[in-house]
Amino acid sequence: MDSPQRFVCRTRVRYGETDQMGVAYYGRYLDWFEMGRTELCRSYGRTYRDWEAEGILLPVVEAGCRYKSSLFYDDEIEIETRITEVTNVSVTFRCRVFRAADGKLAAEGWTRHAFVSKDGRLLRRGNPLADWMRGHLAP
Repeated sequence: MDSPQRFVCRTRVRYGETDQMGVAYYGRYLDWFEMGRTELCRSYGRTYRDWEAEGILLPVVEAGCRYKSSLFYDDEIEIETRITEVTNVSVTFRCRVFRAADGKLAAEGWTRHAFVSKDGRLLRRGNPLADWMRGHLAP
C-alpha cells in the first residue's frame, strides 16, 4: 500500500481469463476490481465477512470501466483501488489496472455499492460501515 487511502495488489492474468488470442476477456476486469476492493478493505482491518456478520451487505448498484490497452495471458498486473465517495447509502470504489512490467494503464473504472441490511432494506442512518469508510476516503 502506498498511502492510507490507496491500495495496490498484484495477480497474473490466468489462461482461463483470456480469449483465443490470449487477450484478457473484458468481463474479468470487474473480477479484478472486486479483488482490489476486497484486499483494500482487508488491509484496513475489516473484511466483507465481518460486515456481513454485522448484518451489512454491499451489493453493486452501478459499475463502469474504460479499457485503455490489452492485457495478455501471464501478464502480471497491479490493481490500484481507492474509496472515492461515501454517502449515507452508498460507497464508490475507483480502480485502475496496470501491466506491472511497464506500468501501462490497461483499464480504469468504478463500482458503487449500496449499504443494505440482510433483509434488503437500504441503510440510511447510523450506519457504522459508512462512518468507517469515510475515514479511508482518498484525497
